[in-house]
Amino acid sequence: MLYHLFDWITQHWTKATFPGSGLFKFISFRVMMALILSLIITTVYGKKLIVFLQKKQMGETVRDLGLAGEQQKRGTPSMGGIIIILGILIPTLLLANLDKVYIRLMMLCTVWLGAIGFIDDYLKIKSKRDAKAKGVDYKKSDSDGLAAKFKLFGQVGLGLIVGITLVFSPSVTMKREVTQVSINEVLQQGEKLLKIDTLMIDGKVHLFANIKSQSTTIPFKKNHEFNYADLLPKSLKDYAYLIYILIVIFIVTAVSNAANITDGLDGLATGISALIGIALGIFAYVSGNIKFAEYLNIMYIPNLGELSIFIAAFVGACIGFLWYNSYPAQVFMGDTGSLALGGIIAALAIIVRKELLIPIFCLAFFVELCSVMIQVSYFKYTKKKYGEGRRVFLMSPLHHHYQKKGYHESKIAVRFWILTILCVAVAIITLKLR
Repeated sequence: MLYHLFDWITQHWTKATFPGSGLFKFISFRVMMALILSLIITTVYGKKLIVFLQKKQMGETVRDLGLAGEQQKRGTPSMGGIIIILGILIPTLLLANLDKVYIRLMMLCTVWLGAIGFIDDYLKIKSKRDAKAKGVDYKKSDSDGLAAKFKLFGQVGLGLIVGITLVFSPSVTMKREVTQVSINEVLQQGEKLLKIDTLMIDGKVHLFANIKSQSTTIPFKKNHEFNYADLLPKSLKDYAYLIYILIVIFIVTAVSNAANITDGLDGLATGISALIGIALGIFAYVSGNIKFAEYLNIMYIPNLGELSIFIAAFVGACIGFLWYNSYPAQVFMGDTGSLALGGIIAALAIIVRKELLIPIFCLAFFVELCSVMIQVSYFKYTKKKYGEGRRVFLMSPLHHHYQKKGYHESKIAVRFWILTILCVAVAIITLKLR
């Protein structure tokens, strides 16, 4: 809003002078302001929200899993994901250009999954209150919140919106440097050529084709590109967008669920999300800068600059929330935060065309999700075969396995952060390694 206000002032009041108003033209200034503002919101006003949640008795109910320190968490306020969502949305609304399709799409992702998580958290708290009103001992169960099918429906719906927007919005394009000879090659790849632009770079004229494409970045490949149309026979390449939309739905659903599963220790999911956000910010910057894109030989995606403001707010909100969520946690994000964080990460990775790098920089999420799938599958298989269910891990998700082995939860969280730093570094290196 401030961006649009100062933009309107400079267009209509040419003689008006406001100290510092010209700074809003610079993305770098707005990125730093978004980071600072999100930190202020989550740390200063986050405390007030925690007190409010305590007064409203929005406390967490802990299942007896036999884990060290779990009973000390009983009554800790949940639904703290509201703090993260406000820390993302307010700086974005104030500082970003809201006309950009990527900003609107990411704000929709934040609100959409945040609302689904909020409903889930609220229903769990309501079940607890109803049991208390009836004088019944309450035991937390997976059926207390929003039914799994409704969660899945919401995640699939968001993935569908993201996929359709990226395929059909006229504002979502890629620029590829071409010559008169190579234009035909672009058309043969199943990509839709919109127009040819002439750009001056370092005093030289370059031709760039604006195209609609379902291409993405693939690690360790020479030209770093993979077109989903290659998955189809030549006669069906015009329908590659259908494959692309299905893949987007799968990624949004998988990553949001993985983040939700990972949120089981103080500061674990929050710290991992902040580190992944930094990586996505780097990807967005290099892909949105024509010189870096040319140097790294990666696709150039116009209009990604404004997205860096949202990413800065996202990273700031995660770091600020970690102030209260680190061990011992004063607040839990609940599904309100964890579903939103996973959905945001998935959508950002898809927008910057780095979704095939998710298994690398989201390895911690991936391992946590796989540990649950392996545990459940193996238990069902052995129960059917031997009449008794057996386990691969002491407990799933994986962080609980290490708790059972006697590791302190703060040590587990920090080691997962270190693992994520390593994975983020590897993912960034793949931009040059081929």
